[in-house]
Order: sequence, then C-alpha cells, then structure tokens
Amino acid sequence: MFDVQKVKYSKTEGLPMTSPPTQLNSKNFIATLLLLQFTLYITVIFDIPIARQAVGFIYFTFIPGFVIVKLLKLDKLDGVETVLFSVGLSIAFLMVLGLVVNDLGSLFGFSHPLSLNPLLITLSVATLILGIAAYARSNDSKPHNRESSSFSPVGLLFVFLPILSIVGAMWVNVYRDNLLLLFAITAIAILFIMSAFSKKLLSQKLYPFVIFMIALSLLYHSSIISNNLVSYGSDVHVENFAFQTTANNAYWSLPSSLEWATGFSRVNAMLSVTILPTVYTSMLNIDSTLMFKVIYPFIFAFVAVALYQLWQMYISKRYAFIAAFLFMAQSTFYTEMFGLNRQMIAELFFVLLLLVVLTKKISPPNRIILFTIFSFALVASHYAIAEIFLFFIVFAFITLIILKRRNSNITLGMIAIFSVIMFTWYIYTSNASVFTSFVEFGDYVYSQLGDLFNLGARDPTILRGLGLEAASTVWNWISRVFAYLTQFLIVVGVIGGLSKRIKVRLGSEYFIFGLAAMGLLVALIVVPGLADTLNMTRFYHVLLFFLAPFCVLGVATLLKFLSHREKKLLVAVVSIIVLVPYFLFQTGFVYEFTGTDSYSLPLSLHRTSALMLYSHHGYLSDQDVISAQWLATNVNYRQTAIYTDMTSRSNILEGYAMLLPGYSNLISNVTQLSKIGMIYLNKLNTVEGTVIGSNLWNITEFLPTLNDMSKVYSNGGSDIYVNPFQ
Repeated sequence: MFDVQKVKYSKTEGLPMTSPPTQLNSKNFIATLLLLQFTLYITVIFDIPIARQAVGFIYFTFIPGFVIVKLLKLDKLDGVETVLFSVGLSIAFLMVLGLVVNDLGSLFGFSHPLSLNPLLITLSVATLILGIAAYARSNDSKPHNRESSSFSPVGLLFVFLPILSIVGAMWVNVYRDNLLLLFAITAIAILFIMSAFSKKLLSQKLYPFVIFMIALSLLYHSSIISNNLVSYGSDVHVENFAFQTTANNAYWSLPSSLEWATGFSRVNAMLSVTILPTVYTSMLNIDSTLMFKVIYPFIFAFVAVALYQLWQMYISKRYAFIAAFLFMAQSTFYTEMFGLNRQMIAELFFVLLLLVVLTKKISPPNRIILFTIFSFALVASHYAIAEIFLFFIVFAFITLIILKRRNSNITLGMIAIFSVIMFTWYIYTSNASVFTSFVEFGDYVYSQLGDLFNLGARDPTILRGLGLEAASTVWNWISRVFAYLTQFLIVVGVIGGLSKRIKVRLGSEYFIFGLAAMGLLVALIVVPGLADTLNMTRFYHVLLFFLAPFCVLGVATLLKFLSHREKKLLVAVVSIIVLVPYFLFQTGFVYEFTGTDSYSLPLSLHRTSALMLYSHHGYLSDQDVISAQWLATNVNYRQTAIYTDMTSRSNILEGYAMLLPGYSNLISNVTQLSKIGMIYLNKLNTVEGTVIGSNLWNITEFLPTLNDMSKVYSNGGSDIYVNPFQ
C-alpha cells in the first residue's frame, strides 16, 4: 500500500540505493484503469461474494483519487503522499458526485437516484473520463523517479497485528476471553519499542506502514467487539438513522419538521454519514454495521499516517513516529470516535488540508484546487471540526500579519473560500440549525462565566486532568502520572520552541498552529462550559494534531537543558519510557492485568457491570436489536405512544427501530396506564431489573402497570407490552 519495495545496498556504505528512473507509461495506465473497471462491473453485476466487497472497496477508495492526482500532475508527491491524497480525493469524489447524482436524478424524475445502477454508471464513467483527461495531459517522455524503501522482515510482523486484533475481538465477543487481545496490546508495545529504538531492525521508510498497521489494530480491537454498533456515549445511532434513511429511500433529502426539532438536521446535513455510506453500501452490498465497524475505521487509520507525514516535514522521522504513537495511544482515538463516524471522515480532510497548506510540493493553482475540494469535503463531513479548522487558519493568518511574516500558503482567498463554503452549506442544508446551535453554545458559555472561579463548574475530565479529583486506586494514580508527564512534556516542548532551546525545522505556520492549540487548551480549562460544546476528550484528541510533536520535543528540551546536548537516541529512549506505560494504561491493559476497575470494553467486557455496559459504553445485546427491528416492522410509531427508558431511547430504538427521540417517551414510575400505548423494555430492564430514566428504578416498581398490559413480544432479553384497552 505504501510502495514498499526491495532495494539494493551499497557494499561500501551500506546505504539504500534508489532504483533507476522509469518512464511513465500512460497507455499502461489507461489499460489498467479499463481492466479495473471491467473487474468491478463483473463482481458487482454478478454479485460475487467477497470479490465484490474487496474489488469495490479498493476501487472506490483509491482509484478515483489516484486518477485526479495524475490529472493534476502532482509529480512531486512521494508514495505515501500519493496514497493519502488518493484516498482523500476518492472519498471527496464519492461525496460530491453522489450529491450531484442525487440532485440531478431527482430533478429529472428518478425517485431513487442513489440506487445501484445510476451510481455505478455515473461513478465509473466519471472516473474513466478523468482517466482519459489524465492520459491526454501526460508526458511519456518525462522520467518519473520512484523512491524505493528498504525491506525488513520485522515489517512483516506488523501485518499480523490487525489480524490478531480482529481475531482477538471476535474471541472476546463469543467466549469472553481476552487473552488474544492482551497479547495484541503487548505486541504493539514491543514492536513500537523496537521500531523507535533501532534503525537496523526497521527502516524509517517503513514508518508510515507501521503506523497504519498499529492504527488498524487499535481501531479493530474496539470496533469488532460486538455484533452491533456500540455508541461509546456518542452519536453513532443518530448517524445510522441518517444513513439508513438515505439508503432506504436511495435519495438524500431534508428532514421533516419534527426531525428538525430533534437536532437530527445537523447530522443529516453531513454527507459523510448520508451519501458517502449509501454509495459504499450500494456498490459493496454490505449493511450499516459492517460499514461503521470495518470501512470507516480503515479510512480513519490514514489520519495517523497523514499526521506523521505532516510532522516529519518539521522534525525527524523518528520523532514524528513517536508523536504518531502518542496520538494513537490516547484512548479517544479507538473508543469515543466509534460513536462519531462523521468526525472520522472529517479528520482525514482536516489533516489533508494542513498538508495542502503547509507542503511546498504543490503548485499554487493545484493548491487552490485541492484546498477547495477538501474544504467542501470537510464542511460536509462535520460542522464542529470545520469550525475548528476555520479558527486555526484565521488565527494563523492574523498572527502572521501582526508579526509581519511574509506567507503565501495561508491567504485571505483561502479563508474566503472556506468561509463561503461553510456558511452556504450549513444555512441551506440544515435550516441554519448548525449556526443556531453555535449561537446557543455561545450563550451557554457566556452564562457560565459567572462560575469562572468555581472549579465545580468545569467538566470532570478537566478536574481529573488537573489532578483535582482523587484517584480511586493506586493504579489510577500511576496512570494519571504518565498522562500528566505527556502534558508536561508538551508544555516544555512549546517553551523550548519559543526559547529556541532546540533546533527543529518548525515552520512559522506550524508553530503558530501549535501556539493556537495551546491557547485553545488553556481556554477550555479556564472558561467554564467551553469544553462542553464538543467534549473535552474530543477537543484534546483534535488538539493533538498540533501538540503531539511537542511532547517529543519536550523530552529533547529537557535533555538538552540537563546535558547541553540533544542525543536523538536518548530522546527516543526517554519518550518510550513515558509513552509505553501511558499506552498500556490508556488501553486498559494494566487495569485488566491487575484486576482494577476498567473502562476498556474490549479487554474487560467479561467483568463489566450491566449498568456500565449498557449505559456508559452503549453496548447492545442481540435480543435488543432484534426486538427493535420487530418494532420497526410491526408498529406505526407515528400513531402509537411508545414508552421506554433512556438507554433504549438514545441507542436501541434510534439506531435499529428508526425511532427518533421525538417519537418516544421516557418511562417513569408515575406513568399513567391510560396514557400508555406501548412499553419497550430492553435486556437491562428485564434481566438486570434496572430502568434508567430521570432516576434509576427497579423493574419491580413497574410491575403493577405491566400486569395490566399484554405482552406482545418477548425473546428472552427484550419485552414489548401494549395497552389492551386502547
């Protein structure tokens, strides 16, 4: 995937030698494209199992973008950048062309424009046209140098990491045995140490491949832990509702008036969870569970690779590799993000925009083209991430003007392009609900300013991060020590950069981005209510895009202060000493090994309480999903009052019964029978006897009401009751 090839070594120097220049054969390019399209048609038309999914995914995730890269003649990109831009442009291509097919199809009277035939013909023909245009622009006489990478047997070990994680997660799901996953976490830590410590064991040219394999391993060890979608306390079920609505209708449209009121409109406005998954599911013939558990994590893994590619422009490859490990080690990357599939896609475009803005390899015309494409894709993927990106580029632009630094990468035109796209899209696709929510969040933060000196007004995560919340066990205390160390090193790294204590190739734009990230982090801590607008853990995850390299630089700064020399190998050793324990605590490995209370669903599923499992993690039993699907098929929820508890309302019914919160009612122990149409009980209610509403109740408090009703459905885990007198 990352153009890893065997190379020859000089006997005298022991250094890799690049292969001789090769001619770019455009005829072979167009012939290969035609062959791929023919294979795609065969596998899709005859619906060949596995082949359709594999060929379709590879084609639509890489080929359209690669053709656009060739069309724009981005010859200066290396192999990793070519893959990254190919993926980003392909995803943007599917979103944009899917939107065009949706709107033009409905305009010309097609009731299901996002069905298989219109999409397959349009996407393949458009790709072929772009390929022909790239062929016409090509110049076969121009030599094309391809950089070779060293080959190492150790690199093969990383291929087995995702396989081990997938098998381990499935093993936990079936047998509640986490031994394979514990081994996978251990293997990741050991292989990271080997990779960061020694150049002889693993060539630095394999770092992107290693990062991708580690990212996939961490993501799949969490995503495949259940047969069903797990929300991790976030919005995956709303996203699934938006996706299923679009896929079932084969048409993307604005929501109804009631759906506007529920806040669904903000999610429905995002093409990343409406048109994009609809295109994939039509082409690949897979359901939403596999879409969000397999396809999206695979795409999301490229974010870590792209960040490494960005950082290695400013710091050494080894430092960038260590920083990428810090980014992946932080638990939000492989837990909370699974409830935020639209943010997964948005973060890919976020980092690609940073690459477009900061790299010197792209000509000004191509820079504007790529910036415009990725800007629209980001805006149509996630509103909050788009707003955060706008904040960073505006801050950098204004700061450069104040400092009187000449800059041609971040221009007023770019800011204007991004702003126009963002304001236009959000106003006309979500009935201005995104900006309404932005104003509401602003009013909320303003109303909280009176508690500026009240620590209790802060998010508990902030208090925990500041050490103002007592640790429950000694292991939690040790975990916080390593977390505090990473934060301390980030601060030291920023100070080292400001004081020029270390010599790094931090360009003015990137360093300004880092200062903006530090400023925003301080604001999140100081201003009460500000962190609540997105969630502190999600904010910190995004800020690591800019701050992670400063952790490694913080180590370098401290060592140089102590010894007046920056020894890169010693920096790597100290970083490993800090980050490996941090990783083992973040994944829950230490907690599971010591038998301490753990928040890790993959490692501690077998011993997690039912209340924590269903309410905190958003875990769903198979019985709950089946009963919700029965409800969706047999009950007209627009004409029937449905009562249920909080976990069913926000997870089960929303994600699998296609029932928005506006169409259901929260049950309580004072609910009157005369007002009840139906009562839906999940496994937590029936088996564990716990009902979550405005309070926690025992199911026995509802028995008088349930005894007066008729049970119309039961599967041993979930029950549905109906009022016999209605």
